[in-house]
Amino acid sequence: MIVQEGEKLHVLTRRLFDGDLRRHFVGVVKAVEGELVRLDGYVFIFESGSTTWVKRPELRTRIIGLSDNGHIIKVIPKHVVLEDLTYKPSTTKHLSVTDGKEFWLDINEFSSQR
Repeated sequence: MIVQEGEKLHVLTRRLFDGDLRRHFVGVVKAVEGELVRLDGYVFIFESGSTTWVKRPELRTRIIGLSDNGHIIKVIPKHVVLEDLTYKPSTTKHLSVTDGKEFWLDINEFSSQR
């Protein structure tokens, strides 16, 4: 199995149009069936007015297809606490997800200026 229960994932949803809502999801895999994965976690939304990423406080459940070309999926180490994750510009001026401790994940698909 490519993804297992208990793993943590960062899911970037690709925009289809310029004005589409920009959203990401971080979650813990609760179940896997074929290519479908059930995740419990948090949604991050880009607020264009303030040009910042904001984490929605409520825990959500999402089901995603691993082969869906509308998602870019990255694995987050198991020791990372999802509630601690925030978005910040990295030293390379790309957008990064960090727990503010030792974990940094560069989101190279987007720069921090967008």
